[in-house]
Amino acid sequence: MSIAIAIDRAVIPILNGQLGWLPNPLLLTETVAEEGYEDAVIASLVATVIVIFVVSRLLEELCVRVGLPAVLGDLLAGIVLGASALGFLIFAEVGGEVNPSILNFLGAVTGASPEAVTKAYDFQMEALIDRTATSGLLVLLFVTGLESDLGELIRVGGQAATVACSGVAIPFVLGSLMLIYVFHIATIPALFAGAALTATSIGITAKVMQDIGVLKSKEGQIILGAAILDDILGIVVLAVMLSLVATGTVEIATIASLLFSATLFVLGAVLLNRYFAPIFEAIADRFKSPGALMTLAVLFLALLSLLGVAAKLEAILGAFAAGIVLAGTNKRDELQQLFQPFVYIQTTVFFVTVGAKVDLSVINPLNPENREGLIIAAILIAIAIVGKVAAGFVVISKEKISRLAIGTGMIPRGEVGLVFAGLGSATGALPKSLDAAIIIMVIVTTLIAPILLRFVFPKSEEVTQTEAIT
Repeated sequence: MSIAIAIDRAVIPILNGQLGWLPNPLLLTETVAEEGYEDAVIASLVATVIVIFVVSRLLEELCVRVGLPAVLGDLLAGIVLGASALGFLIFAEVGGEVNPSILNFLGAVTGASPEAVTKAYDFQMEALIDRTATSGLLVLLFVTGLESDLGELIRVGGQAATVACSGVAIPFVLGSLMLIYVFHIATIPALFAGAALTATSIGITAKVMQDIGVLKSKEGQIILGAAILDDILGIVVLAVMLSLVATGTVEIATIASLLFSATLFVLGAVLLNRYFAPIFEAIADRFKSPGALMTLAVLFLALLSLLGVAAKLEAILGAFAAGIVLAGTNKRDELQQLFQPFVYIQTTVFFVTVGAKVDLSVINPLNPENREGLIIAAILIAIAIVGKVAAGFVVISKEKISRLAIGTGMIPRGEVGLVFAGLGSATGALPKSLDAAIIIMVIVTTLIAPILLRFVFPKSEEVTQTEAIT
């Protein structure tokens, strides 16, 4: 847990200041001390971790045995454990009832009052599990950067930019026009929903490509570069939509500032890769303690994550940049080995959390309130898939590449799409039916993308050899 603590202490306070939708753990600790409360927090954390890993490992094993990506098992585990099914993992922003059996169990184990147990459960879910999930995404993007080839990323930069811009423009235009002219939805809600279609979850795509051994392929590098650019463009689009909702106008200065910050950030990462790598190696070689290299890497990861947020971008962009920079050092392989166990543990928590925050009640056709949302969702799902796949076919290349694989890699919306839906609902920009439609679109694209990626990518030589050995 040392990585989670180091990252959280450095990054989360800034995230709380910059992104109002993240709950502040300091607020959660303002709880009246009750007998057994601390024991209940510890017991709740231990019980939650056990449940998460038992269920996720079982579903991962099932998915792998039928030829599906392991990450799909984690997402399904979250859905099973969340408000949609068993109610073991309940987050405040999602709502839902906590399964009484887990509260009764904690009360019996610790002897704490029902009020103390409930407060302890809520605290550990928001301040501990959710934070571990957040830091897990940072570590995943850091290791993805370590495994990436900066030279190849730069070489495919033009192609990645083409995919990213097309993958933002096509779904946005199609979705907005469809909602305005077919469903007769007001312009601002339609534009906000169209903007939600532009996002790509780099975490899900990167994890799947790592699992099937295609991250270093040309298609993998184009997808990775496009997903990073897509994330930057997504921030710009979200800022524009929030400004439009709040004031009815778009602030050009804000857009220009974001694009300028993003450009400087990317150029800075490239320069650091070239000039900071020898400095990092020299500093690391001066230390003899076994944990020194890990500590230095975590500090560097935290620093660039902070710079990403300070630049009004995202912490995950800073984490990826940190990995890219350290990939240019002679410590690359050693760092990959050191971080791998933490990636395995923390990303499991992250993907299970993503699944747990999905509310399947919005797709219940027996509820009359959901029916309009289901019809709209079907259209949005089609646009979400077709728009991203079409972006893959825009790529111009003299080499033989799988454009279908590139487009498919951009499909999953994941947690990014949920942020759009959450902010749209919180600001009142989205009516209930449209908000539900976006959530359904996020669920479907998140679950089908890992499956499709497995089939559209030709098996890598590395994976084939591994399977032959086993």
